This record gives sequence, C-alpha cells and structure tokens, in this order.
Amino acid sequence: MPSFEDTLRALNELKADGVISEYAIAGAMALVFWIEPVPTYDLDVLVFLPEPAGPIVSLERIYEWARNRNYGIDKEHIVIGGIPVQFLPAHNKIADEAIETAVAMPYGDVKVRVVRPEYLIALYLEPSAKTLKRRERTAALLESGKVDSAALQTLMNRFKLTF
Repeated sequence: MPSFEDTLRALNELKADGVISEYAIAGAMALVFWIEPVPTYDLDVLVFLPEPAGPIVSLERIYEWARNRNYGIDKEHIVIGGIPVQFLPAHNKIADEAIETAVAMPYGDVKVRVVRPEYLIALYLEPSAKTLKRRERTAALLESGKVDSAALQTLMNRFKLTF
C-alpha cells in the first residue's frame, strides 16, 4: 500500500533524475514538520526547473516523468502514493529563497527538503496569498516557538510584508 513516505521518495527521485534541480515542501503539508498538521487537499512543492526560465514556464518534463511511472494526473495534480501533488515553479524572490534555504528533515526513513517557518510565513503574507486561512497558519507558526523572530523581521522588512 502506498504511503506518504513513497510520495516523498518520489520528490527525491525527481531531483536525482534531473527533472527538477531543487525542491522544497511548502503549504499546509510543510506545517507537519513545524507544528500540528492542518487539513489540506494536496502537497505543494516549490521547484526550480533545470532549464532556463523564460516567459513561459512548462511543467511538461514533470508530467512526462509521472506518466512514465504510471502516476495518475488529475488536473494540475500528479497523484503519487495516493497524494495529489502540485508542483509550483518558484514565482518570485521569496519563493526562490524559500527553496534555497529549505531544511533537510526526516519523515520516517526519508529525508526531504522543507521550507523554513519564516519563509512559510512570508509566503503566506504575500499580498496575493494573504487569506484568513493563511493568517491563521501564520499565527500557529508564531505561537510554536520554532520561528526565528529576527530572520522573520528581516524578511518582512525586505519584502515589505505586513501581518
């Protein structure tokens, strides 16, 4: 029976196969590594693609990789180990830095890269993403004691983010 660990192993295989050059788990599933889990539909994965970024970003290599392994595809999600996974190319400097500074963390016997809590908060507070749900997740992260306050303040100032 497939497991979440199988899904995470597949992320490492994507990188090892050169389909993506780097990744970091983001969104609600990243919270599993920092605080208590929250309900979510999918696993969000920020990625750097190996080909040079142009005006049009294509995820076709990821979908081709998935088809070759008989993973299901449901709209924008690839279903790996029963988990819908959405691959999100880094869309701005915050996302770039979130991937670059991600922490390798264990889940069972798999090590995966996870966005640091300060960057999760920054991503949640981007004007285009700032919803009540994300503000609640920000509050939970702040209450966890796992956020580096100085690093978060630096991010907030650099990217002109507000609570």
